[in-house]
Amino acid sequence: MATNIFVNLPVRDLQKSIQFFTHLGYSFNQHYTDASATCMIVAENIFVMLLSEARFKEFTPKQIADAHTTTEVLTCLQLESKEAVTQMVAKAIEAGGSTYKEPQDHGFMYGHGYQDPDGHLWELVYMSGELPRT
Repeated sequence: MATNIFVNLPVRDLQKSIQFFTHLGYSFNQHYTDASATCMIVAENIFVMLLSEARFKEFTPKQIADAHTTTEVLTCLQLESKEAVTQMVAKAIEAGGSTYKEPQDHGFMYGHGYQDPDGHLWELVYMSGELPRT
């Protein structure tokens, strides 16, 4: 069984991405950081490798999607409250990101999201109650 998740994302300007996500409150593991990559710590077992496009190309023979015009993945993070969702989206906009849809309130679940400077979509949700576990 997997114990950690590492999401790998290509970025055009690594320093700009680090500044953006630092503004949102994330920190980085310096052991996995160099001029072409950094390891963003999202939670105890969730990490995002921000890789320069050149570095990202070392891991795949496929063309890198332009996240401003196509979507390959939605990264969704559960936060502790509706307020936390709203605050994180506001921070993302303040740091140069943008929203791509209106907030959604389904009663048991509230969600909103932002687009980072590279066009990657980040969904943020608050869910009342526990997730079902098997």
